[in-house]
Amino acid sequence: MWEFRDDDLTGAQTRAFVSDHLAQMHAQSPAESVHALDVDALRSPEIRFVTAWRGDDVCGMGAYRRMPGHEAEVKSMRIAKAVRGLGLGRLLLRHLIDGARSEGIGILWLETGSSADFRAARGLYLSEGFVRCDPFGSYREDPESVFFRREI
Repeated sequence: MWEFRDDDLTGAQTRAFVSDHLAQMHAQSPAESVHALDVDALRSPEIRFVTAWRGDDVCGMGAYRRMPGHEAEVKSMRIAKAVRGLGLGRLLLRHLIDGARSEGIGILWLETGSSADFRAARGLYLSEGFVRCDPFGSYREDPESVFFRREI
């Protein structure tokens, strides 16, 4: 039902999906608490960006940014509203975890929102073995953010 593709972010549909994601993040959180990446930042060589497709439609996206020491940060998880609740978020997260593991990454980190808008995302991460932790990397304490890590 779903096809996962490593995506170079050159397609119009993918670029529009990323743009919509950024707009939604800015609608849900104060600007200083939005850590989502734009298309140019997602095209960085240390990032693996994946899209989920159903037929000719992009239905989800996710990425991870490789960090020093066999670690990575999950970035830009987003599922289209039309397909939420069908399990795509879980499948995409597992796809990213498997990809990271195959690259020798041993720890995944992530930051997500603390508001009710992000409740489903937090529940997904907890159910997939992520545990809450203190801010990592360049992140600082922020009432709008929740931090997680998972050994893989």
